[in-house]
Amino acid sequence: MNEIVDIGANLTNRAFRGDLEEVLARARAAGVVDVIVTGTSVEASEAAASLAVRHGLGATAGVHPHHAKDWNDDSHDRLAALLARPEVVAVGECGLDYNRMFSPREAQRRCFVAQLELAAATGKPLFLHERDAGPEFLALLREHRPRAAVVHCFTGDRAALEAYLALGLHIGITGWICDERRGVPLRELVGLIPPGRLMLETDAPYLLPRTLPVPPPDRRNEPAFLPAVLAEVARALGRPPHEVALQTTAVARAFFGRSGYGK
Repeated sequence: MNEIVDIGANLTNRAFRGDLEEVLARARAAGVVDVIVTGTSVEASEAAASLAVRHGLGATAGVHPHHAKDWNDDSHDRLAALLARPEVVAVGECGLDYNRMFSPREAQRRCFVAQLELAAATGKPLFLHERDAGPEFLALLREHRPRAAVVHCFTGDRAALEAYLALGLHIGITGWICDERRGVPLRELVGLIPPGRLMLETDAPYLLPRTLPVPPPDRRNEPAFLPAVLAEVARALGRPPHEVALQTTAVARAFFGRSGYGK
């Protein structure tokens, strides 16, 4: 069985309220040796950190651009306190999203810059989100030059990928690559990602891989389905899955400073 790391799962989502223990048991049985729980607001980040402690996982702490309008001094202080905890291994999910515009652009930029500065102050890597905001997103990253960062759920084009790689960023690939319609361009691009900067994630409960032979009736994605992402990435790279598993797991462990559940 391949050992793999899910670098992004929204396990504090209400979709997992009834059976989280079973979800994590299925993940372990599927070879998922660690999960990083995504924080998307101050409150969600606090919940992610608590969940991580209870289950021996890692967590991120940050404010998603959708919630940027709520950013204030208290947000900064509470995130800073979370980032001092060992189970909190990255700043984020943070960035810019000009697609749905749940927060004004200026609020998003202010919130993102504050988190870029928190990452610099704490030395922790960034877990990044970008949608329809490429030029400004790249400009802020070039200005602040983070020590380490991963672009979560990359679905962009070649120009975006090359720009991220030129900045030394890591790239997270989700079940988007398993979509026989939308995933075609991503399958063609994944070979451009250096092996030392490629990681895997589910973004559960979202982005259920369409290659699952028997999809769950409720269409909920979960970390146990990460092997489907691994299989499609390996197929796109023309490499054996066990080689891609070894490489991406080593990258994730080094990036987040973890060796597995509870470690």
